[in-house]
Amino acid sequence: MMNYPLTLPHLLERARLIHGSAEIVSRMPDKSLHRYTYDDFVRRAKSLAKALIQAGLRKGDRVGTLMWNHYVHLEAYFGIPVSGGVLHTLNLRLHPDEIAYIAGHAEDRFLIVDDVLLPLLKRFEDKLRVEKIIVVPLTGQPVPEPYTDYEAFIAGAGSPDDFEYPDLDEQDALGMCYTSGTTGRPKGVVYSHRSMILHSFACAMTDTMGLSIKDSAMPVVPMFHVNAWGLPFTLTMVGSKQVYPGPHLDPVSLLELMQHEQVTFAAGVPTIWFGILQELEKNPGHWKLQDGLRTAVGGSAAPESMLRGMDRHGVRVIHAWGMTETAPVGTVGILKPHLLKRSEDEQYAWRAKQGIPVPFVEIRVVGENGEAPWDGKSMGELEVRGPWVAAAYHNLPDGSDSFTEDGWFRTGDVATIDEEGYMKITDRTKDLIKSGGEWISSVDLENAIMAHPAVKEAAVVGISHPKWQERPLAVVVKKEGADLTLEGLHAFLAPKFAKWWLPDEMVFVDEIPRTSAGKFLKSRLREEYKDLYSGGSAS
Repeated sequence: MMNYPLTLPHLLERARLIHGSAEIVSRMPDKSLHRYTYDDFVRRAKSLAKALIQAGLRKGDRVGTLMWNHYVHLEAYFGIPVSGGVLHTLNLRLHPDEIAYIAGHAEDRFLIVDDVLLPLLKRFEDKLRVEKIIVVPLTGQPVPEPYTDYEAFIAGAGSPDDFEYPDLDEQDALGMCYTSGTTGRPKGVVYSHRSMILHSFACAMTDTMGLSIKDSAMPVVPMFHVNAWGLPFTLTMVGSKQVYPGPHLDPVSLLELMQHEQVTFAAGVPTIWFGILQELEKNPGHWKLQDGLRTAVGGSAAPESMLRGMDRHGVRVIHAWGMTETAPVGTVGILKPHLLKRSEDEQYAWRAKQGIPVPFVEIRVVGENGEAPWDGKSMGELEVRGPWVAAAYHNLPDGSDSFTEDGWFRTGDVATIDEEGYMKITDRTKDLIKSGGEWISSVDLENAIMAHPAVKEAAVVGISHPKWQERPLAVVVKKEGADLTLEGLHAFLAPKFAKWWLPDEMVFVDEIPRTSAGKFLKSRLREEYKDLYSGGSAS
């Protein structure tokens, strides 16, 4: 067989040759729509690569991006790696000091930033060590000194027609992302060309996300978060129409764009789809979405109530699981044919699990007594391995405790695997609640509580208790005009859980704090309510 490298230039050239007329649509800050073709995109991505090399970029140099989801960010996704550089997406939702730390730890040499994000940049710019800051004039306003105008930067490189790709090995670094840092400093994960090409093939498969040339696809998941789940690479590989929402992530804006651009596939965290579901239920029949619209949901568990709600509106939810360290797709919740013969309730129970591992990803659950059986009951820490799973962290030798001696990544998720191979996350190791020597899954309780008709969303945390070590607390956002008591919640939960699992208390809040990735920030809730049970009674 030929030794043909799995590198990004092939995807870029294929996009130009095969899918040149396919469309890329971006919603701009003023809500206008920018449209151009794959041919336009490829030429500009190559111009960016050429300009970076002319500016002195060396192979392996990191180029940071501080940008929303739009066509210029897509150009950076390809232009930076094919220049020999390393795409480093910076999470604009982090604290400015943390962004500065991450850019410094990665040793970013160049930075590309949206002009609408210059106020954020100025909050930490003095802590950066980058050589050149390139500003994308999304608003059409002049780029202020001393920054470099992106459009002038790529135009100054000359014609992209004579650009020659540097010699790239498939094991060369393509990009990098940092973990959310909820348990310490963020850690960098570096992705190779080979890993992302293989990841793209897996994501395109019919039994994963089923992406194809026929799709009009909208990545709502931020491009600064785990490669937008690899979607920009996968969609470009298969030639889908790509639709980017820019900074407009409210439910109405997203639904308008999905309706206008006839979106057939979208992807985002559960928070996004909770808002969309509420809008669909508030205005039934108003939105004309594409028949067969499917959405990939990941980042945190999608409760069964969401799956049922979206089904009522003809939107099929594909439940997936992954992490920064897994590039990120690891498992996908597609039902096997014989499970489609089960009752509706049984099918929803399986769909609420995180699914089966995609090809080339292996999973196992390891408990106190070693590897746990695939029985759907035995819990332990989820471990994974595969060609797009990290083997180490960037410039962090003391991160080795995340990796086993026999070559598996320890996820920190607590899970079960059933006899069919479906994995279910029961909690994070740090979020499990130990009460009276027994474990309680906060995720299972949350998902059940969110099925209550009065509940908009809910988080469950373990709070220190003088007798039982920890007891669960339910932190609830009620739906507008709804009424809910602790006794009523207990009655709702009692058929599904043992009495000692039920929360001792319930507090109502206007909103639940979240991480930059949209997950519940449980550490803040534990700190805020840490004294609630200090003189408490047990259930």
